Amino acid sequence: MDAREAGERIERELLILTRNRESSTPRGVRGGGALDRSAYALLSRLEVQGPMSIPDFVEAFGLAASTFTRQTSALLREGLVERTLDPDGGVARKFRLTEEGVKRLAAQREEIINGLTQVVVDWEPERLQRFVADLRQFNTDIERITGRAWPRPTPQGADDQHPRD
Repeated sequence: MDAREAGERIERELLILTRNRESSTPRGVRGGGALDRSAYALLSRLEVQGPMSIPDFVEAFGLAASTFTRQTSALLREGLVERTLDPDGGVARKFRLTEEGVKRLAAQREEIINGLTQVVVDWEPERLQRFVADLRQFNTDIERITGRAWPRPTPQGADDQHPRD
């Protein structure tokens, strides 16, 4: 198989994966309704990176500032983020997670992890490690090409072979 054929097969599997993800998204997470995909991504990024401004979101995601103005406004209305002064002393206001945002993000993440765990529960440990490593490599190669790395928390009990990105 060449790279083109692999690209075609990967495209199809990503389409199906996205469809499966959409159909299995929690509809009523404890402590509030399910977060939409963009809210989940923004809150997850704030969780790992800390307070971010609209220009920070634009740089991180490569989307228009108006997109983040709209999304952060919705998150503010829901009480999931709050505006704060830049902890580094900059002029721009930054957004940070509220206690409610942390709670809703954690609840939804737990639902998603439980669903994924059901899918791979019977996989051998070596297969799980290989799949996670390949998926991480796929994502880090995309990040390298786009110039937009996604910060990752260091898993508990992880060895030092994979430093924090």
